[in-house]
Order: sequence, then structure tokens, then C-alpha cells
Amino acid sequence: MTFSRREVRGAARIIGSADERGITTAEYAVGTAAGAGLAGVLYKLLTSGFGEKLLKMFFEFVLSLLGIG
Repeated sequence: MTFSRREVRGAARIIGSADERGITTAEYAVGTAAGAGLAGVLYKLLTSGFGEKLLKMFFEFVLSLLGIG
């Protein structure tokens, strides 16, 4: 029994898409975990003494650019 190229490609497309559904879900899970981890690090950084100084310096710089501060 022989198959045309079109039939083989169509079957491969169907099989490949079914096998890869879990992979995209896993990628979303890893991305979500990485985003949550980064948010936690930024929260800790910005609520520390260094973060407060950094934010104060940043806002003073922006206000000086606007001619307000």
C-alpha cells in the first residue's frame, strides 16, 4: 500500500498537533511561574531601602525633566 505525499503530510499534521498540545500548556506554566518569580523579586527589591532610594531618585529625575521639581 502506498500513500501520496499529500496524505502523509496530512496525517503527520494531525498526529503532530495532537502530541504538541501538552507542550504548549507546559510552556505557559513555565512562563507563568517565571513571571510570578520575577514579580516577587521586584517586590522585594522595590520595598527594600535600596528600592526606595532608587524610586525616589527616578521620580526626582522625571520631575526635573518636566520642570516641576
